[in-house]
Amino acid sequence: MSAGNSSSASSSGVAPEHEAANESAPRWLPLAPAIFLLLWSLGFPVARIATGYVDPMLLLALRFVCVLIVLLPLALWLRPPLPKRPADWGHLVVTGFLIQTLYFGFSWSAFAFHASAGTVALIVSLQPILVALAAPALVGEVIGLRRWLGFVLGLVGALIVVVGRTAVEATSAIGLLCAFLALLGMSGATLYEKRFGVSQHPVTANLIQYTTGLITTLPLAVIFGQLHADFNGVVVASLAYLVIGNSLIAITLLLAMIRLGEASRVSALFYLVPPCASLLAWLMLDEAMPPMAWLGMGIAAAGVALVRPAGR
Repeated sequence: MSAGNSSSASSSGVAPEHEAANESAPRWLPLAPAIFLLLWSLGFPVARIATGYVDPMLLLALRFVCVLIVLLPLALWLRPPLPKRPADWGHLVVTGFLIQTLYFGFSWSAFAFHASAGTVALIVSLQPILVALAAPALVGEVIGLRRWLGFVLGLVGALIVVVGRTAVEATSAIGLLCAFLALLGMSGATLYEKRFGVSQHPVTANLIQYTTGLITTLPLAVIFGQLHADFNGVVVASLAYLVIGNSLIAITLLLAMIRLGEASRVSALFYLVPPCASLLAWLMLDEAMPPMAWLGMGIAAAGVALVRPAGR
């Protein structure tokens, strides 16, 4: 989903228009990475818990329905403008499909195949490498030596966190495949949003993208999933968080940061997701966090600091 003001594609060096974009950046932008990181990381253990009671595709479809129930009255009240061109509708649909259907669908399916929250988070954290490799050709970004060093440190830190967790278990081949497909979905969404993203009212963008998610996941839930679910208090609370925290706040922040910054730098935040997800899984699921994992958190944080520009 697209949110915030549109900015021009990043170029090599510091162009005047890039400086102007930084000067006009919203005041909330410096806080956005920390808020996004917490909300996004929390989604891993929460979804891991919920998929123990509900089929992942059914859970995903229910998530979309709940989001649309929240957004439709808001849209009727605010009456936000719709996309002006057919191409703008198409860009929102593609981004929604990549994030909502591919990324979340495969991530939650990996949980259903007994992948741990830390394992899935680790695989998704490889996203910055894929984005950095593709960004020069697709969105015109130049990746310098300092930032490549940051990518390496971030990856090493993420690996240390998950390897150091004694609770990490062997994952099935299908679970690993689902996690890697989720990685491709989010990487593609990051690059696509940076190159083709259009400035739209957040309510409009969310409505289009979550409708896309519902249309594409509901048939999968009916054909391949199990429609029976145990709607206990844990499931209801998990779904409420996944709707509000992940769907309405975290993803809006993510795409707003992508639009206002460089794709490779924003995606480097994902290196901190495995440490944070492992820490939260330790608190919520009693998954171990040994001393070596804390060391990995520090190394991953240093990597992100190298990649992200000063003042963001």
